[in-house]
Amino acid sequence: MLAARLGTDPGPELRSLHAELLHRGPVRAPSNRGTGQGRAPAPGRTPGLDRTHGQGPATAPHHAPAPNRPPLADPAAVPNRAPRPARTPAPASALTLAGPPAPYAPVAAHGNLRARLTSFVGREADIEALRDDLAQARLVTLLGPGGAGKTRLSQEAAESAAPAWPDGVWLAELAPVDDPEAVPEAVLTALGARETVLRGAGAEELRAAERGTGDPLVRLTEHCSRRRMLLLLDNCEHVIEAAAALADHLLVHCPDLTVLATSREPLGVPGEFVRPVDPLPDPMALRLLADRGAAAQPGFRTDSDEETAAAAAEICRRLDGLPLAIELAAARLRMLSPRQIADRLDDRFRLLTSGSRTVLPRQQTLRAVVDWSWDLLDAPERAVLRRLSVFAGGCTLAAAEAVCAHPAPDAPVVGDDPVEPVDPRDVAVLLGSLVDKSLVVAAPADDGEMRYRLLETVGEYAAGRLDEAAERTAVERQHLVFYRELARTTDPELRGSGQRAAIELLEREYENLRTALRRAVAARDEQEVLCLVLSLAWYWQMRDLRTDALQWSDAAAELGPDPFAPPARPAPSLHERCTDAPPPMSPELLEEARRGVRLIQLVSMDHAMDEWTTEQSMARLRVIAGTYRAGQPQTCRAPASLWFFAVLLTGDVGRLRELLDETVRSCREFGYEWELAAALQMRANVLANRPDWAGEARGDADESLEIFNRLGDAWGAAEALSCRGEAYEKKGEYTSAADDFLAAIGWAEQLGARSQVSLLRTRYASVLTELDRGAEAETILREVLTEGRQAGHEAMPAARLHLAMWLGRSGRTAEAREQLIELREEFRSETVAIFDGFVLGGMAWLDNEDGLYADALDRGRQALVRSQDPLSQMVAPQMSALHLVTVAWALGGLGGECRAADAARLLGAREGLLPAGHVEASLERDNHERAVELVRGVLGEAAYATAYAEGDGLTLEEAAALVDAYRD
Repeated sequence: MLAARLGTDPGPELRSLHAELLHRGPVRAPSNRGTGQGRAPAPGRTPGLDRTHGQGPATAPHHAPAPNRPPLADPAAVPNRAPRPARTPAPASALTLAGPPAPYAPVAAHGNLRARLTSFVGREADIEALRDDLAQARLVTLLGPGGAGKTRLSQEAAESAAPAWPDGVWLAELAPVDDPEAVPEAVLTALGARETVLRGAGAEELRAAERGTGDPLVRLTEHCSRRRMLLLLDNCEHVIEAAAALADHLLVHCPDLTVLATSREPLGVPGEFVRPVDPLPDPMALRLLADRGAAAQPGFRTDSDEETAAAAAEICRRLDGLPLAIELAAARLRMLSPRQIADRLDDRFRLLTSGSRTVLPRQQTLRAVVDWSWDLLDAPERAVLRRLSVFAGGCTLAAAEAVCAHPAPDAPVVGDDPVEPVDPRDVAVLLGSLVDKSLVVAAPADDGEMRYRLLETVGEYAAGRLDEAAERTAVERQHLVFYRELARTTDPELRGSGQRAAIELLEREYENLRTALRRAVAARDEQEVLCLVLSLAWYWQMRDLRTDALQWSDAAAELGPDPFAPPARPAPSLHERCTDAPPPMSPELLEEARRGVRLIQLVSMDHAMDEWTTEQSMARLRVIAGTYRAGQPQTCRAPASLWFFAVLLTGDVGRLRELLDETVRSCREFGYEWELAAALQMRANVLANRPDWAGEARGDADESLEIFNRLGDAWGAAEALSCRGEAYEKKGEYTSAADDFLAAIGWAEQLGARSQVSLLRTRYASVLTELDRGAEAETILREVLTEGRQAGHEAMPAARLHLAMWLGRSGRTAEAREQLIELREEFRSETVAIFDGFVLGGMAWLDNEDGLYADALDRGRQALVRSQDPLSQMVAPQMSALHLVTVAWALGGLGGECRAADAARLLGAREGLLPAGHVEASLERDNHERAVELVRGVLGEAAYATAYAEGDGLTLEEAAALVDAYRD
């Protein structure tokens, strides 16, 4: 046969082997010749015949009909493999032999895996898992997006498990195959069974392709059927049906064959085990960037400095941990710094183009990687994929059906409507196909429903394709409509038993909601922006997202006229909410919506005191306060109920009680149950600040709590309990107050309201200091501050103030002073400056503790001035009297009969200036006793009594004038 086909006679060694077989002699011992992988050739292999290009198997005589099959190894020599049953010999006619065929001889493990030229970083756990998969399943498919490292992982895992396959690990690269019918022939060639290489002394290498010798599938089946081997089918996605058919056929007819495939979608063969290849986690991605970066730029380290570390982490995150993308980015380190690379990733397809010249073209640039997957999609799949790029943070199936279909329900027609039609009923199937093809990532959300998202690289590519298809305007409009409706219909669920589920839904979809807002603002679609802002306002309030509330209310306000511009018209009474129906709104509702976003803007601003003490600011507040009247339907509900704060800031405190009473009455009249509970809670909150009203506050809080409990509103229940706790605290009933605060914390924790929990824990800690549990209170307050630094909770200022007071009482005045200094800076930039008086008063108290009486006098005087504005008088009516005690202590400490006499007069005035029914806290009592003792010691008993009596009956203005006389 050799002479006839190749024109050469067999060599002496082959003739000898042939003679031995004919005479039933022993099989020849293995040759010492290498195999191209550093392993000895299989026993019985003819030395004159070797692998094609160092990758194919050598041909050897065999008792089976296929002349190219090497003998199998002894199963007993393979670890973790049970011995195979004896095989039935082939008929004698298969070989023209004089006797039965020679028995199998063992063969060393071999294959055609090439040595890798780069290190393999990470994925140790993946390799181990894949080895286990291969031990349990005969077909394992590595599934993942392009550039995820499927090929490399398959080869590393296969090589590590090679001893389990005595007939070798064989790699068939299908990427170059463009004809599905050529898949069997390509695999046959990869196994070395398609051609034979002859090496003879003094002769050039000759290759004889055995063409026309039978069906490639039949020959491949014959080749594999009596071998225990692992076949790697790499890059199956573009010939997926042919690869699946081949794998299915081989697994059925070759009982000792195991197949490991890599693909961007499953083969869909019975018994297939799919192993997803996820992008590299952050630590492994950084290791890969460091390794490849050092090869491109010697000495490169991802942790060389803080800026490099941050840039490297951003590169890995934004490239989704895809190994190929990271390697392409590392190659750019020859010309760009990590920060420059990170800053240019918005144009990643232009940036990442310097791949290896020796790899396939589709692996040389990032765009080519994604182009390869895109080209394999049909038109409907492409349409859904590019439309998915409008989502941010993933989407649900319902969202994909509404946004990616066309025409969708109520879909707008834009221009000539170039959008490619996709039936909404087909989206689920198309989405599933894209998930199978590793272009869409599917993962269950907290609610158990699957969410779908694009990797950032795929998303950027799909966005470009969306622009090319001229579909962006129409698809983004569908996205806006879907999420506007989601926000609008979810907002009512935030008030009642569905509250927690509604919060979780808005949290999951928040990036999409922000994206919808951004697009609506960019399109200057005022009604859509108004609807979204009004629908999200209560969520922002519950989640302490004041910055977002301010940003989007500002944006909404800029799109329309100012409804409070003088001369402002009184608002008509409106029972309908602005968000009861989708836009467009009626003219009356549109104007009310504009007022609503301006009120959200008002309460969300960072209020420095000077912003609201200017005549212009006060004039605007008076206009807002006069636009509504108590008892209107909309003032019982947010956002018009925020009008209350304009009344508050104008200092019309006398009107406040009437306003609250009328709101409660109107809620009862209109049958607004949830709004009644909220109004009662608000009134209780205000009444609790006045000791003489604290009893009424408890009654309101009890009724509010009953309604919120009945409605299943955890947020409201926590707030009602907090109000009742404050009322108990004002009456000195600290144990009851602590119990209510603790119960409120439990409700807020159930809701996952971290900011609310922090504020309630702060109030709880403040009560603990009155129950001789100061150490426990300090621990809680420090925890609140630590959490607040991470999450920016609004509880931080109150926590810092209470901690400073406790530290000062514990003798740690330096630490206390640090807390107050930091607190004053926070108040200047974050909230209404009425609390500046609290901070100045605390600093003056610490000055007295440290004997710095001149400083205490100056700060105490300033604190007294702050406490006299109407808002301060409403929130903390006792503070003026407490500041008088601080100033008296300082005057007594400075000495001199004149100062001490004025100090005694201030102490005399204190009693009449405290609110009726005020119960002193322990710190207030201690400070008063120390001031009295110090001043009495300077004056003596008689002079003190005389001066004290002179101060009795002084008004606050008279007492303040007395203090102001000591102004420097």
